[in-house]
Amino acid sequence: MAKLILVSFSLCLLVLFNGCLGINVGLRRQQQRYFGECNLDRLNALEPTNRIEAEAGQIESWDHNDQQFRCAGVAVIRRTIESDGLLLPQYSNAPELMYIERGRGIIGVLFPGCPETFEDPQQQSQQGQRQGQGQSQRPEQDRHQKIRHFREGDIIALPAGVAHWSYNDGDSPVVTVSLLHTNNYANQLDENPRHFYLAGNPDDEHQRQGQQQFGQRRRQQQHRRGERGEQEQQGEGKNVFSGFDAEFLADAFNVDVDTARRLQSNQDRRRNIVKVEGRLQVVRPERSRQEWERQERQERESEQERERRRRQGGRGRDVNGFEETICTLRLRENIGCRSRADIYTEQVGRINTVNSNTLPVLRWLQLSAERGDLQREGLYVPHWNLNAHSVVYAIRGRARVQVVDDNGNTVFDDELRQGQVLTIPQNFAVAKRAESEGFEWVAFKTNDNALISPLAGRTSAIRALPDDVLANAFQISREEARRLKYNRQETTLVRSSRSSSERRRRRSRSESEGRAEA
Repeated sequence: MAKLILVSFSLCLLVLFNGCLGINVGLRRQQQRYFGECNLDRLNALEPTNRIEAEAGQIESWDHNDQQFRCAGVAVIRRTIESDGLLLPQYSNAPELMYIERGRGIIGVLFPGCPETFEDPQQQSQQGQRQGQGQSQRPEQDRHQKIRHFREGDIIALPAGVAHWSYNDGDSPVVTVSLLHTNNYANQLDENPRHFYLAGNPDDEHQRQGQQQFGQRRRQQQHRRGERGEQEQQGEGKNVFSGFDAEFLADAFNVDVDTARRLQSNQDRRRNIVKVEGRLQVVRPERSRQEWERQERQERESEQERERRRRQGGRGRDVNGFEETICTLRLRENIGCRSRADIYTEQVGRINTVNSNTLPVLRWLQLSAERGDLQREGLYVPHWNLNAHSVVYAIRGRARVQVVDDNGNTVFDDELRQGQVLTIPQNFAVAKRAESEGFEWVAFKTNDNALISPLAGRTSAIRALPDDVLANAFQISREEARRLKYNRQETTLVRSSRSSSERRRRRSRSESEGRAEA
């Protein structure tokens, strides 16, 4: 008997070990999927390659198969939602970090199993009356999960597989830019970004132009079949209900088959963003901007206090409060406010950051972000990202950007303009200098606590080296080494010491000398 128990215990250990080994191997393979993709001898400032015109907005995406995006394991998408436009409910196979470039609105994030905490004030009294009369407990008023407001400058964290929708309740368009981290451990599919819609008949945001034309032809064929009165076939729509049999859906929801067919949206041609007639009627508290900012500050302080207590009492263990906190997770942080700048140099610029210290949910997503603003002639000193790729989206203005690889080769030396995206691989050195109209950007980073190391300034690697090391390394005098170390007292943002006209003259002279040598 003892031998039998020992054999059984050994088999259990073997199965457990193989299972854990399989998980680790799978995760390791997924993390190494993009190794080898970063052998880049040239980077480019990229424009969107695909556009979808919907009823109440448009969706633009960059080619996720571009080598720069494959190196970082990401995809980028920009959505414009017109006033009273509703982005239909959807979820994706990768965590998403969304930046609100312009506008304001509301967003619903649907965590499975969480209670419907937003309800009509008459709900409970009416429900009590029905129970007393022996009537059905089906509510007559609306009840749903929490709704969050967003505004320009917000970063919104959306976990993989969690459904969400958004609505523009303002008078001007909402513009959002999102990064999907397809190389994240949460994505168990492949490197392709995928959006699973719960409603509508959407187009694929990330398909190429040829696929877009194929989709349009397919939609036209469906429309012609509908005009001829042909019966709608299973799978003609493109939301998750479209592939199910209508009778299955009718049984699942306990509704009639005609209602179930409406879920499949086979003849819906409004695409991904639809127009709401009138105003969207949802249950939500009406508050002023000051009240929302005060609530945001209180939520941040309470979450930081919970995090502090966890660290003090957890003794280094991972978070073990998933069931307790997932329904009330703070998913939003504003990085557009100048008064909250993490780095600020007067008359030069500022940088705001958000990471897992200020928005703890980012530890789950393994992402962070940086919002920068450089005034004319402002310079973001040469630096490198220690532990993350950086995907930079230009919000406004222009900047001269240079990127250098591990061989000392300049892989990018050009302007980055509004609406363009540039991927800066991990450890590649980069510098930015704003042109005459200034430069604003948001950078998405593939680590929840991304760090940079400046090459110049008060906190730089050069400043940390002994004088003699610099003198011998660069074959300069000790006095020159001291000037190299101490001539810049700022940290990362400085004003250019040379005028733009002087730089142009020097550049023209260098180009002329290069042509003469050739």
